[in-house]
Amino acid sequence: MPESPRAAASPPSTEKATARTEAPRVAVASLVGTTIEYYDFAVYGTASALVLGPAFFPSGNPTVSSLAAFLTFAAAFLSRPLGVVLFGTIGDRLGRRQALVASLLLMGVATVGVGLLPTYETAGLLAPVLLVTLRLLQGLSMGGEWGGAVLLAAEHAPPGRRALYASVPQAGPSLGFLLSSAVILPTLHLAGRDGFGDWAWRIPFLLSTVLVVIGLWVRTTVSESPVFRETAHRTAPVGGPVPTSRFPLATLLKRYPGRLLLGTGAAIGGSAVYYLTIVYSLSYGPKELGIPQNTMLTAASIGAAAGIAITLPAARLSDRIGRRPVMLTGAVGCVLWAVPMYASLSSRDAWVITGAYTVGLMLLALMFSPVAAFLPELFPARLRYSGASAAFILANTLGGGFAPLVATWLNSRWDSPLVLGFYTGALCLLSLLCLLALPETRDQDFDA
Repeated sequence: MPESPRAAASPPSTEKATARTEAPRVAVASLVGTTIEYYDFAVYGTASALVLGPAFFPSGNPTVSSLAAFLTFAAAFLSRPLGVVLFGTIGDRLGRRQALVASLLLMGVATVGVGLLPTYETAGLLAPVLLVTLRLLQGLSMGGEWGGAVLLAAEHAPPGRRALYASVPQAGPSLGFLLSSAVILPTLHLAGRDGFGDWAWRIPFLLSTVLVVIGLWVRTTVSESPVFRETAHRTAPVGGPVPTSRFPLATLLKRYPGRLLLGTGAAIGGSAVYYLTIVYSLSYGPKELGIPQNTMLTAASIGAAAGIAITLPAARLSDRIGRRPVMLTGAVGCVLWAVPMYASLSSRDAWVITGAYTVGLMLLALMFSPVAAFLPELFPARLRYSGASAAFILANTLGGGFAPLVATWLNSRWDSPLVLGFYTGALCLLSLLCLLALPETRDQDFDA
């Protein structure tokens, strides 16, 4: 909701001191919202791997159905840049909190809508058209979610703990996946594979209603970013926040194109690791290698939990020794481990796959935990929402959104899980090179 002129004109130093005491609650509020957003996204990704192809894109060729379902998964990534423009402008001009509330509401409406859709058998071509439309709305929402969540937490953080607080919402993607698995696995077990494909797949989507209501309540109870308020106070009269640029993203592209490209590259490898492990392999393992679906979901869930366990320690370490050393360690590890991780699928052994995924997702946490502070620190406060969001979302789109499609095509030509490792390792190598080209940002003046 809009801030009153009186609130906008309050002394910045007083507001900042008050906001620091709110930092833990703000971080948790950011985590709740991000978890819900990624729950919605993970539910769709898992449903794509299990049932959405036959339900909305019937075909005699299973590969064609899978490609069509993953194409709708990728469609949401195409609309993410539009979300960056929309919510980045709102977040940099009107406030981080307003953008976050709007993005969460949009995601909730789109996700529940998917759960209510008729299938191709009932509605014909209208069904996939509506599905793609709702996916585009989900992507629009995600374009504003990540940047706002980490910024709200980082800009409330006390000195010397910026990465620690920013990394709290960074656990949201893995928590969202775990939450989706906690709903999907028992639903799949109780309804059976046929029942899940017929009707029970809708349950995880419809349950999003409850989660969104909780998330909206949490997010509307926290205060606006003190850094945003202070910059607005410095640049605006009593009338309220009036930033210097009407279109922050245009200013960003003009002044910081190099940092935007390198920041995108720094996050692209981790995006590939996450989406190939959490989304694509859940379909590839059972369909192509005969690995039980529960084995793949359990391996990915245990790996995600291990990644969550080291997210905060890795962030705290980056507050002490710098962002780059921690992220570079994770990037090198992902380059070296990518091939062994996906080669483990050839064993078809639950313990081997779980162990390989656990190591891989822990290395991913080393890359992605500090990035929540690293990317915002690359840009000034007035362009930070747009800059951090654009870098992360572009990396997610190029490295993650199209990863299932690329992997499906690669495996249609070379029927081996090794190609997943080589593909992922190449993108992680790109991230490593971009990190080497970027400066250390731990001591960056975050109020500037």
